[in-house]
Amino acid sequence: MKVLIVLTSHSKLGNTGNKTGFWLEEFASPYYALKDAGAEITLASPQGGQPPLDPKSDEPDAKTEATQRFFKDVAAQAQLANTVELADVSAGSFDAVFYPGGHGPLWDLYSDANSIALIQDFIAAEKYVAAVCHAPAVLLKAKDPNGRPLLEGKKVTGFSNSEEAAVELTDVVPYLLEDELMKVGGIYQKVEDWHPLAVVDGLVITGQNPASSQVVAQALLQTAS
Repeated sequence: MKVLIVLTSHSKLGNTGNKTGFWLEEFASPYYALKDAGAEITLASPQGGQPPLDPKSDEPDAKTEATQRFFKDVAAQAQLANTVELADVSAGSFDAVFYPGGHGPLWDLYSDANSIALIQDFIAAEKYVAAVCHAPAVLLKAKDPNGRPLLEGKKVTGFSNSEEAAVELTDVVPYLLEDELMKVGGIYQKVEDWHPLAVVDGLVITGQNPASSQVVAQALLQTAS
């Protein structure tokens, strides 16, 4: 099984002067779940090279078994430092694609033409597309093979408005993901804040928050392999 993981290249948290990027647990947990299951993984980002890490995802209260494993894994760190440019990958080379979250995708991958085309190619080829936390934003502009919004009529989840309020970024993010997922016709699903939730509808797999990273990866393994 060959899996493409696409990370954000966006590092500015709005106008706050603070940094954002990808959330480490949302990368590390699926990375190892897939790798341990025998998947061959390629990492990509819009700009290529080292994607920006959200510094808050490396704070003590955000550490997990997977993040600690990553920091001991020289090979994985080297792979992350050398992501390929998103423009240079194609759906035909992979069995599935996974998008980790962090606030970064709200800005860049949300409207990235290469990412949107890639997602549409995966769906047209009947291959799975998975995204967790803020990363379901990458699905908002994607269309299905009939030209309809990809999420129209589909059950979907992503970082909730109440979770965004809890981290005090409601007025910083460019839009609220929960609202936008419903605006394009998605049937939004959620559980209690910070609890894991994975939603599978057809070829689309989404997770609500960082705690959902592992269950989304497991859902991808069960459906795509």
